[in-house]
Amino acid sequence: MFKNVMVYRIGEGFAPALADVQAALEPMQFVVCGASQDKSIGWVPPRGEAHGPLVESVSGQWIMKLMIESKAVPGNVVRRKVDERIAEIEAATGRKPGKKEKRELMDEALLSLLPQAFPRQSTVLVWMDLENRRLVLNAGSQGKADEVMSALMQVMGGLTVSLIQTVTSPQAAMAQWLLAPTPEDWPADLTVERETVLKSTGEEAASVRYTRHHLANDDVRKHVMEGKLPTQLALSWDGRVAFVLTETLQLKKVQYLDGVMDESGTDKNEDRFDADVALSTGLLGPLIDSLIEALGGEMELGAAAVDPAQPNPTRTLVNSTLQIGARGTAATDDDPPF
Repeated sequence: MFKNVMVYRIGEGFAPALADVQAALEPMQFVVCGASQDKSIGWVPPRGEAHGPLVESVSGQWIMKLMIESKAVPGNVVRRKVDERIAEIEAATGRKPGKKEKRELMDEALLSLLPQAFPRQSTVLVWMDLENRRLVLNAGSQGKADEVMSALMQVMGGLTVSLIQTVTSPQAAMAQWLLAPTPEDWPADLTVERETVLKSTGEEAASVRYTRHHLANDDVRKHVMEGKLPTQLALSWDGRVAFVLTETLQLKKVQYLDGVMDESGTDKNEDRFDADVALSTGLLGPLIDSLIEALGGEMELGAAAVDPAQPNPTRTLVNSTLQIGARGTAATDDDPPF
């Protein structure tokens, strides 16, 4: 249910009733793109039932779903149509259109071609955990996350959010785990698996990718000691959830390990929505807690990030932002992390 996850901290004082959230979302229900419209954004029933509620409550966890539909016209098609119009104008008037007129011709060409473009739809699940003041997005890129946050802010008065920050930078922590002499030196409940990407910070930005490779070896440690820092590292949590952690504390390629989904006890022929929500949120909540603890805990606002044990000789500590999911780039490798 949640393959890429980004976590925000909900500000104090935001405690709406479920009915109030439903009423707030209704004016922004999804409507398909019009003939000359390039994008449409709106809320749809997360359970997938027509005319169903726009917010579902399962075991106290609220689930919403934002639909994003967009239509794109290839740039070369637009340019070709504009070139045809420019040629017609030159033939008819003997003059070449100026820059302003060319921009207008581009807009006209795009509008005329949009009705022929095929729409593409994508959805983003939103999980609101008011008890722990967390807002979790199943977003694969920062752009998608920004669209969701913008849609939420339009309808939910009083909602403020911020990305969680941790004391230890995720990159420094991952480097520590790769340098650990034994698995006993890894954080509790976390296991380093068989995938990582190491990149140097110099001008050449040399990188090394290990896939399905045992990482507790001298070659990996040598790369880290030479200054190649991990930007991705495959981990598993409590033997139940596998994921790839990134330098910006993203979780990519989240998957539940064998037997975990059977814990829902739901028959395969039944609607699994409630069971999947309960199981996913019940696993991801403690996983997020474990990650924050492994990174030294949540940092107080205004405090500087510290890392007393960063192994890399280039001690470049930065404030780390907990953004479990993809920031800026969508996950393109769907292979399991190990």
